[in-house]
Amino acid sequence: MIVVHHLENSRSQRILWLLEELELPYTVKRYQRDPRTMLAPPELRRVHPLGKSPVIQDDKWVIAESGAVVEYLVDKAGGRLGAPTDPCGKLRYRQFLHYAEGSLMPPLLALLVIGRLGLLGRPARKPMLKMIDRHLEYIDQELSGRPFFAGDELTGADIMMSFPLEAARKRAGLDARRRHIWAWLERIHERPAYQRALKNGGPYLYA
Repeated sequence: MIVVHHLENSRSQRILWLLEELELPYTVKRYQRDPRTMLAPPELRRVHPLGKSPVIQDDKWVIAESGAVVEYLVDKAGGRLGAPTDPCGKLRYRQFLHYAEGSLMPPLLALLVIGRLGLLGRPARKPMLKMIDRHLEYIDQELSGRPFFAGDELTGADIMMSFPLEAARKRAGLDARRRHIWAWLERIHERPAYQRALKNGGPYLYA
């Protein structure tokens, strides 16, 4: 049985969604953030030395990092929600699987830190929002010609892109003016597997 070590309001929510889409059996062990620092509790370090989430346990394996977890679970499910068979779809799948954490999340995390700096962070807020908006423009254009990131069907690339775009909606000005991203968000949030994952994961600020 797969165990998901799930931190509230974190990237691990998308792993619950993936497991529901793949119909793989799993259990959830929930962790609460420190109310003062908003960091993960020290208990997570007993699971993995970095003390971060998502982390899954499957038999003897302990797997961290969202992208690695997505790839592991897709393989475990026999390739379901993996890369499309056409060359363009394969390339888009690989690109967005890594783009989510490699390019899109860093400025979103920087914006979060800037916000916590108060007046000291104010000069950096405008240029950071401009950088994020450039990403949103690119993503909106990418989704203008297809319903999902890799093609016509949901894949692990969509799972990976869900958290940064939900975070952008929450704190970086993403709204319905980016109509293709907005439609994509509505599309994934309506999926029964997504709704089941919300119930299993508990309160989630970004849905």
